[in-house]
Amino acid sequence: MMPNRRDFFKCLGGTTAGLYMLAHGLEASAQGRRKPIMVGGREITTVDIHAHTIIPSVEDVTRGTEFAGRNYPDWYLLGNHRLTAMDERGIDYAALSINTYWWYGADRRLAERIVQVHDEQLTAWVNDHPDRFVALTSVALQHPELAAEQLEYAVNELGHRGASVGGTVLGESNAISKYDPFWAKAEELGVPVFMHPTNSEQVLREGGLPEIANQGNIIGNPLETTVFLSNMIFEGVFDRFPALKVCGAHGGGYLPSYFGRTEVACARPNANCRNQRRPTAYLRDNILADSMVFSTQALRHLVAEMGVSQVVYGSDQPFPWPDTMDLIAGADFLDDTEKEAILGGNLRRLLHIEA
Repeated sequence: MMPNRRDFFKCLGGTTAGLYMLAHGLEASAQGRRKPIMVGGREITTVDIHAHTIIPSVEDVTRGTEFAGRNYPDWYLLGNHRLTAMDERGIDYAALSINTYWWYGADRRLAERIVQVHDEQLTAWVNDHPDRFVALTSVALQHPELAAEQLEYAVNELGHRGASVGGTVLGESNAISKYDPFWAKAEELGVPVFMHPTNSEQVLREGGLPEIANQGNIIGNPLETTVFLSNMIFEGVFDRFPALKVCGAHGGGYLPSYFGRTEVACARPNANCRNQRRPTAYLRDNILADSMVFSTQALRHLVAEMGVSQVVYGSDQPFPWPDTMDLIAGADFLDDTEKEAILGGNLRRLLHIEA
C-alpha cells in the first residue's frame, strides 16, 4: 500500500496542496519561527491529532519474515523537516502515530517486538522534543490482551498519551467483544484512541474501488472510518465502556455527513443493534473527528452534527493535504472560545498537554 500512497501524495504535493502549504507560514519559516495562530487578538496553542511517521529500525526485528523490506522514504521519517513543516502551519504539538497496521498479521512474539521498537523510538523522539510532540502507541490489536498490556506500558512507563488502531483487524470488526480487553484498558487509563483507515482494503472486495484518482484512498479511507465508527456504536462498545473516547480520522469519514440513516437504523426490522442509546448520543460524547473536511460548509456541518467539543484539528502530516488551521480560525460561525477548543483546547485536555 505504501508505494501507491507515496506516489499519490507525491503527485498531490506538486499541485495546489503543495503550493497551499508553501504559501502559508512561509514568512514565519524564513524567520526561523512558528507561524502564530491568533484567535481573538491573542496567540493560542495548537495541537494536531493526525501526524504519521515510520520507524526504519523495525527492520532489525522483521528481517527474515514476510514483513521485511518495507519502504521508508525520507520525508516520512522523523527529523528537523517535520519541525519546519509544523512551524509553517502553526502547529505547536503533534500527536505522532504509526499507521497501515501491517503488523496485524504477525504472531504474538513478533508483534510484541515490532510494537516495542515503534514505541521506544517514538518515546526517544518525544523526549528530545517534549514541547512539540506526544506519542500514540499503535498496538498489536490482533492479540487483544497483549494490546491492552502494550497500551498500559506505553502510557504508564513511556508517557504515551493514547493509542492508534486500524478500522478492522484483517477484516474482522474490532468492535466485537473479543477486543474488549483493549477498549477496557483505554477507558481505565483515560486515554483516547485515534482510528486511522487503510484504504478500505479489508472492507471492500479486492479491486472494488478503481485505481483512477486513487479512489482506494480518496473514497476508501473515509468509508473504512464510517464502518468502524458505525460498528463501535451498533456493537455496543460505548455502552460497555461509556467513558471511552475514539477519534475518527478524515472528519469521521462519511458518518457525520449522512447521520440521519444511522440515527434510524436500529428502529428498522431485524436490525439486531446492541447499543442502548440513540446513535446521536455517541456521536456527541464518545466519538470525535478531526478537521480534515477542507471547506467552510463541511466544517460547519461537522460542528453542527457533533458539537464543538467533538471536533479536533488534524493535518495528516507529512502528507500535503490542504490545511484547515486558517479555515477554523476564520470560521464566522464559531466564537473565539470554540475556535480555540477545536484548534487545541480539546486535545490539550484529552492528551494531557500542559502548554
